[in-house]
Amino acid sequence: MIQTLFGSVEQEPSLLDRLKSGVQKTRAGLVTALEDAFQGKKEIDQDLLDELEYTLVGADIGVRTTGEILETIRDRVERHQLNDVAQLKNLIRERLLEILQASERAMPLVSEPPAVILVVGVNGSGKTTTIGKLATRFRAEGRNVMLCAADTFRAAAIEQLEIWGQRSNSPVIRQGPGSDPSAVLFDALQAARARKTDYVIVDTAGRLQTKENLMAELQKMSRTAKKVIDDAPHEVLLVLDATTGQNGLEQARKFTETSGVTGIVLTKLDGTAKGGIVVAIARELDLPIRYVGVGEKADDLLPFDPEKFIESIFEK
Repeated sequence: MIQTLFGSVEQEPSLLDRLKSGVQKTRAGLVTALEDAFQGKKEIDQDLLDELEYTLVGADIGVRTTGEILETIRDRVERHQLNDVAQLKNLIRERLLEILQASERAMPLVSEPPAVILVVGVNGSGKTTTIGKLATRFRAEGRNVMLCAADTFRAAAIEQLEIWGQRSNSPVIRQGPGSDPSAVLFDALQAARARKTDYVIVDTAGRLQTKENLMAELQKMSRTAKKVIDDAPHEVLLVLDATTGQNGLEQARKFTETSGVTGIVLTKLDGTAKGGIVVAIARELDLPIRYVGVGEKADDLLPFDPEKFIESIFEK
């Protein structure tokens, strides 16, 4: 089953196959590299541990997580609980899955629509495209969706959102470029309540995590949402480009501090061999991965499932 803000829906039968296709580069960068490191080795020695460290860090698992995995291996070797190189792959797989599962959080259930999703991120992360794909997904689940064009800094952003609105058959609430984003949001939420809309997905201006005035604007938008709907926003999704690797971690830290991020959407996962950043985000920030992008098409945004993600990487 897949979690949604209105309960669970059936899991797509092709989810695992689509994930496997989308993480081919990560599988090559991590699992194939691990297998190469194990090749011909009969004992777990310092040379092998050094190779493991290089491989895990290179796949963007993160220095902290890599250190913890190596410490687990050393501890088990010392206790004579691990002496077979062939067992190492399974041990690493188990630890990565444990980390991803530990950061999972259930989505808050919304008893009365609309469910409000604020989408934030830096410029170029794929934020507006992600909103369009989310709208497409929710529409496929039988829900109606409204898009809020609160990125008023770029006229092109409003136009791009309107294109996605047409594709997903979702109305777009907008004002002119330069308008107050909180005012646009207020109008959208009022309209959504009047029309009994299920989801309101809010596009926000792309901003660097270092721009304090723009980050403060996100806080203002959250306050505005609460004035109209008590528990809104129900989700604050941070869109990160998987190809940025560890740089995405610093973005996520700052956004989490200032805008109350509740989940991550990782885009362009199919374009990087360093998909281990999924694990690093989960471990370092204790934030759930909600969705991953594995292609250009409207339905290439997949709900994230830790078990299926790990299976897609470790099993051919």
